[in-house]
Amino acid sequence: MSSIHGSARPRPVWSFPEYEPVGIDLGSRAAVAVCDRNQDTGPDADDALLDRLGVTAGSRLVDLACGTGSLVVQAARRGAEAHGVDVSAEMLAFAEARARRHGVAPRWHRAGFLDYAHRAGPADVVTTKSALHQLPGFWKQQALRDTAALLRPGGTFYLYDIVFSFAPDAADTHLQRWIDTAERPEGEGFTHAEYHCRRR
Repeated sequence: MSSIHGSARPRPVWSFPEYEPVGIDLGSRAAVAVCDRNQDTGPDADDALLDRLGVTAGSRLVDLACGTGSLVVQAARRGAEAHGVDVSAEMLAFAEARARRHGVAPRWHRAGFLDYAHRAGPADVVTTKSALHQLPGFWKQQALRDTAALLRPGGTFYLYDIVFSFAPDAADTHLQRWIDTAERPEGEGFTHAEYHCRRR
């Protein structure tokens, strides 16, 4: 039986369509498995981050756009109350299966940055990695405002994402250079073709 909760607030029709895929469609089990492999995450990397953020037994963590759930599962394994939030049902199913393999039961929520309805106490830590860039500028502001409301006073927000520091008229050169240095061979990370798809 699934433990994925429908934790999304109703949104007006003019709200940004977070549930529509951008670039690569991660709506299949096979695509999600490739994404998980390419993310190059694992218990050691997750533990290093959780240590930095002070996540221990009894902490409450919310991971927005949690993807395949690696960080959420590792937080639960150390006794935290862990919540994983994502718009992709396939991502959440993959994450839930990972949690079962490790004998933990985080809370999974199908929702986005803009409509997640947090029904637990304030979070000690909120994280998001490699996802906020998918929202246009105005909606990033809304997401950050909503994220701040999730945190207890003095809580920690961890954001890891792409930030470009070049002028718009230099985008062609800089984006191509970034793709050329970031791409990896098939099976070792995101390939040239996948980075080009993710730009759209």
